[in-house]
Amino acid sequence: MRTEILEQIYTIVAQVPTGRVTTYGRIANMTEGATARMVGSAMRQLPEGHDLPWHRVINASRRVAEHGGARRQHEKLRGEGVVFDAHGRVPTHLIWPD
Repeated sequence: MRTEILEQIYTIVAQVPTGRVTTYGRIANMTEGATARMVGSAMRQLPEGHDLPWHRVINASRRVAEHGGARRQHEKLRGEGVVFDAHGRVPTHLIWPD
């Protein structure tokens, strides 16, 4: 992945406010050429000790994607006041940007 795209992705993720979420696709649409898959890949490549709010990025169905850190992601989001419905979806009013 080009360094410029990776930097754009990380810059956008850094802006997601506490208590809100965004999707891989929304982030991709804010870049100059990334795809949702590229955003997911960028989240997996985050170095140890980073301070980006990776947990605020969810899939297009408004759910936490299935991955090894999904349980931790749910916990972090709940800790910020993010709620999930009975189907595990985040309400649309919590999606950023508006």
